[in-house]
Amino acid sequence: MTHTANMSIMETDLTIHPQGTQKNREALYILLGGILGLIVAMGIGRFAFTPILALMQRDIGISNSVAGWIAGLNYLGYLAGALLCSFAPHLIHSRPIAIFALILSIVTTTAMGLSSSVIWWGGLRLISGLASAMLFIIISAEVSEALVRRGFGHWVGALYGGVGTGIALSGLVIPWLDQMGRWNGAWIGMGVISAVIAVIGVSFTRGQIASSKPTTVQAHQPTSIWPLWPLTIAYFFEGLGYIVTATFIVAIVAATPGLEMYASYSWVIVGLAAVPSTVLWSFLSRRIGNKKALIAAYALQAVGICVSVHADTINEVMFAAISFGGTFMGIVTLTMAEGHSRMKLDGKRAAAILTASFGVGQIIGPVLAGFLADSQEGFSLPLLLASLFVLTGGIFTLIDSHFISPKQQKGAASCRT
Repeated sequence: MTHTANMSIMETDLTIHPQGTQKNREALYILLGGILGLIVAMGIGRFAFTPILALMQRDIGISNSVAGWIAGLNYLGYLAGALLCSFAPHLIHSRPIAIFALILSIVTTTAMGLSSSVIWWGGLRLISGLASAMLFIIISAEVSEALVRRGFGHWVGALYGGVGTGIALSGLVIPWLDQMGRWNGAWIGMGVISAVIAVIGVSFTRGQIASSKPTTVQAHQPTSIWPLWPLTIAYFFEGLGYIVTATFIVAIVAATPGLEMYASYSWVIVGLAAVPSTVLWSFLSRRIGNKKALIAAYALQAVGICVSVHADTINEVMFAAISFGGTFMGIVTLTMAEGHSRMKLDGKRAAAILTASFGVGQIIGPVLAGFLADSQEGFSLPLLLASLFVLTGGIFTLIDSHFISPKQQKGAASCRT
């Protein structure tokens, strides 16, 4: 994810203003367009690989190692796209770039079903990751700014529900597409669905979001990154750990005797849990503090991954899916908000550092997990390590306060209130 995710720290209240019906309608269309865009960019473009992977392994027998490398390339592309937008912010405000990235996401999703070449898949997922990151950042920035200008900044948190909605949608639709055309039919079908959703989303936002130039900020001395380093290490371990479940959960459930029929629907549960998660964790952070909320999210995710190691009942699978879906977006939101609060004058620099750390973990995680799963003939060790990595992230968050000054702690607290 990226620095714009911290916008969802604001309270979401979809109350229609009694005045200005036109503004209400415009704001609603912008929000719906943004949600549909995130469904395409993230829920499908980035995460449809997870449920379709189980079909690819069933139909053409690709190994976990190959799957891990393909996933790693996607996250490499995502990291490149996030850093590109961080260092070239003018891209964020370009509608032609947004449309191009949207088309790229749809084409790369559809084209996955047109070949059985591993090189072809790897290249497509690399490009898809780049497009997903750019779309996520552009949609987050443009929709957030447009809503704030119209006095609907309190709606921003609902925008990120598009990620979970797209995940849930893919989990529901892919079994049906599988019956029609197996693994490649699933990819092509999701591409077609993406195109339809994209057209509707663009029609909602057409003329509603005016192009704008990045705000010019006064030059200042770079802020020390020392207060950020424990948070950065914690975020690296989160990327390293969470991505194992994000990549392989459906394949793991599909390989569990007696649970095969629930595999795709475990992904639906992940998506449904993710939809309200950013708003709920933001609400909790305002009640108990950002740090305590982060520690709770890390702990819940680590426990859920640990449970999934030997999950052989539907209840255990549901707990693992809910605890994962309900935390991964929340950790992103809270971490980015915390990083921004510590480096207020260098918020983009903080986001770039955190994004790079998280991105490196995402790249390594699926490659390592796929290799270990093949060599150990199962996911027990990869999942145990993933749980340990997430727990390590929680530990670094726990000791984090020892590395920031009382003045910085006070500043972070005031930013959250």
